[in-house]
Amino acid sequence: MVVLDHVDKHYGSLHVLQDINLSIRRGEVVVVIGPSGSGKSTLCRTINRLETIDSGSIMLEGQPLPQEGKQLAKLRADVGMVFQSFNLFAHKTILENVTLGPTKVRKQSKSAAEKKARELLDRVGVGPQADKYPAQLSGGQQQRVAIARALAMEPKVMLFDEPTSALDPEMIKEVLDVMVDLAKQGMTMIVVTHEMGFARTAADRVVFMADGQIVEENTPEEFFTNPRSDRARDFLGKILKH
Repeated sequence: MVVLDHVDKHYGSLHVLQDINLSIRRGEVVVVIGPSGSGKSTLCRTINRLETIDSGSIMLEGQPLPQEGKQLAKLRADVGMVFQSFNLFAHKTILENVTLGPTKVRKQSKSAAEKKARELLDRVGVGPQADKYPAQLSGGQQQRVAIARALAMEPKVMLFDEPTSALDPEMIKEVLDVMVDLAKQGMTMIVVTHEMGFARTAADRVVFMADGQIVEENTPEEFFTNPRSDRARDFLGKILKH
């Protein structure tokens, strides 16, 4: 579904992605973890070309990522993205936020887009909030709206860049529950997160990054109980003791 082949990325002298090779199968949930500054978010953002790469290639369904124009817009419709900050349009209602992409990019009729949007808002548990504005919702509710908005585009793959890091602790579970449901329904997902519980329960594979490199990848069971690298053991030792 998604193949990164010898991908490199620099910010000036900083080598943030170093020879990244990663393949994600259709329906697979891959969770990317690692210390801050390890390149996790940059990796996520290269897959829908929010970040360009310096060398190597990224393929989606066997096709290289387009550079610009209409094909790039189509790619971004096919690759849903949920950010740390919810990025909802403050001056539009929840319903309008979710229908904007399908009507503008997918050229759906307003009525069809609204019907689908209400179904998705119900699915993520915020149906009754459809006519409110983002500021009237909690952070957890806004993030669930952001997930519904991405799903409204009927993406082939969903990217999550630390989707719970801006949330209060009690709101994290409600967002993770929605993501676990998505995973169970077979959505292809790449999730950058610090939530180890989600990685253990929902991931098919854990990818551990440090210093711009993929250090280790394995099943959650193997990774958490028997990490192979010193770097992963050190990381897990620090975070799992608290």
